[in-house]
Amino acid sequence: MSDTEVTLRRADGPEDAAALAEVWLRSYDAALPTVERAHGDDGVRDFFRYVVVPEQETWVAESGGAVVGMMALEPGRIEQLYLAPDHRGRGIGDRFVQLAKERSPGGLELWSFQVNGPAHRFYARHGFRAAERTDGSRNEEREPDVRYVWAPPA
Repeated sequence: MSDTEVTLRRADGPEDAAALAEVWLRSYDAALPTVERAHGDDGVRDFFRYVVVPEQETWVAESGGAVVGMMALEPGRIEQLYLAPDHRGRGIGDRFVQLAKERSPGGLELWSFQVNGPAHRFYARHGFRAAERTDGSRNEEREPDVRYVWAPPA
């Protein structure tokens, strides 16, 4: 399956929220098996239903009628970017980052856990640089993290 068979669209309503939460849960557990989630499955589902979809600019990646990825944006910041584990490496994340750059042409930032090496390589490939590392005391998981920033070419 190529990335051209994947459609990106804005999330809309509780059905999207439920599907996005399921992608987030599968992706998080696959990518971060050593990082204990701060919230159980139902807490994550509620967060997507009551916060992510209604309050953030949330995007859906859809293929064959199934939700296979998601990205949530705040002004100048990627809040969430997760892909279904079986849809990684197909260019969907690249498309999401390009969309985020188009939506925030003045620059972007995001946070990633320090243990997430694949994410670090992905963001570096897209021109993000590590700007800050923390001990994790400010995030719910208490996991060391890193803030990445992207600035457009001068």
